[in-house]
Amino acid sequence: MNPNAGLAPGVRPDDRIVLFDGVCKLCAVWSRFLIRHDTQRRFRLATVQSPEGEAILKHYGLPTDHYDTMAVIEGPRIFIKSTAFLRIMRRLPFPWPAAGVGWLLPRPVRDWLYDRLAKNRYHLFGRHDVCLMPNAEDEARFFVAEDATNPTTAPRSSYAEPLVRSEVRTK
Repeated sequence: MNPNAGLAPGVRPDDRIVLFDGVCKLCAVWSRFLIRHDTQRRFRLATVQSPEGEAILKHYGLPTDHYDTMAVIEGPRIFIKSTAFLRIMRRLPFPWPAAGVGWLLPRPVRDWLYDRLAKNRYHLFGRHDVCLMPNAEDEARFFVAEDATNPTTAPRSSYAEPLVRSEVRTK
């Protein structure tokens, strides 16, 4: 992984994008949590299975065939695992920055704990058969690359319910 690879495709210098596993039930709850509590709309979301998510993963040299971490992109930089989680939490309104107490643990310990949850998330929380997508109300919260020449970044259609199932199959 190259955390300082420059701007990923379609990402602007001031963007903050949270990549998450769109078939993971825990990750879907996490994305709903962010939509609800990120009242200042500091973050946009993207599933790792989306064309934008895959392009970002490839740009930073991360695998696109299996997903074992959430990531947050802040302009040209990417943060993963516990560091990504803590960077997100500190930018949410009170009381969520209090999770910053996690910075007191050394990163290897934080990441070991993160890895235990990430590796067991499907077993503990389950998975969806298809990738979840936003409804029309939350669609603006999701990252869509602004490359108009790329047909995979065309605006998405409306969806019936929050984070509804899409026919985009997982790998």
